[in-house]
Amino acid sequence: MRPALLGKPQPDHRILCQACAHFCRLAEGERGRCGVRAHQGGQLVSLVGYHVAALHVDPIEKKPLFHFLPGTTTLSLGTQGCNFRCAFCQNWSLSCVRGAIHGEEVDPAQLAHTARRLGCASVAFTYSEPTVFLELVIATADATLPLGLATVLVSNGFQSPQALRLLASRIQAANIDLKAGSERFYRHICGGRLVTVQKNLVAMRRLGWHLEVTTLIIPEHNDSDAELTTVARFIAQELGPDIPWHVSRFHPCHEMPHVPPTPLATLLRARAIGQAAGLHFVYVGNVRQEGLEDTVCPSCGQTVIRRQGFHVAQMDLRNNSCRHCGQVILKAARPSR
Repeated sequence: MRPALLGKPQPDHRILCQACAHFCRLAEGERGRCGVRAHQGGQLVSLVGYHVAALHVDPIEKKPLFHFLPGTTTLSLGTQGCNFRCAFCQNWSLSCVRGAIHGEEVDPAQLAHTARRLGCASVAFTYSEPTVFLELVIATADATLPLGLATVLVSNGFQSPQALRLLASRIQAANIDLKAGSERFYRHICGGRLVTVQKNLVAMRRLGWHLEVTTLIIPEHNDSDAELTTVARFIAQELGPDIPWHVSRFHPCHEMPHVPPTPLATLLRARAIGQAAGLHFVYVGNVRQEGLEDTVCPSCGQTVIRRQGFHVAQMDLRNNSCRHCGQVILKAARPSR
């Protein structure tokens, strides 16, 4: 347990947690919706502190980030807790906190040095929701960036404006879940608000972060042409046509064991909708089929990055641009070591 950032005392003796857009008002002894930020002893505390529940070296493509440091590895870490309650959560054992907090205490500076020693190009805050372990994110980023390593956020995008200000100069790349195109889905399936995520995506773009977006497509829930078109048009028009969109296959889990896996035809339809909306890079994830996660130059049509699973098999670029026509593909250069 550690003192938490962004706690604001209230006249009624509650504490307002300003880490995420729920803005939980907590009486003494209460936890927020995330389950890991609480009011104790008259102050806001982080129950997870620096206790990491998951720590692995991953390919950056697993985040997924396809246009940021391709072919490199990232030291990925996460704690327990999440400010959403997604019925389809694939990491529910971490996100759903029941009772005691679990995890191994770490030193942020040591994490940064470990990432460098292991040959990673970045550190990624992922697995659960990084907003709820904001203190660990900030401390680790402050130790990571001076070593020439990049920082990555994998998030549901439901931060408060106050949290985004703290993260602004500390994060270089993010993959944000844009879970659906309707408030109804966010409200009933996730326990969040679409409009907040959309506003934050625009804000992250303005901050200059490298940005990629993921949508897990769930049959009969967010897979209609209308909803997919809404998501695709938002990305193309509000974020830009070069923002990669990852449309991913759902597999039955958590509170949705009865929902079948997403048909490949649905994923291909989503890709076509994204391309019709003007998106240059639409990738189909969680499916084993050659070519669906390759990067094709939007100018000349040549395949410039071939991927096999989470690994880069071939890269046909010169200075981050298509070797054939010069079209810029990667706008995020590798940070100097």
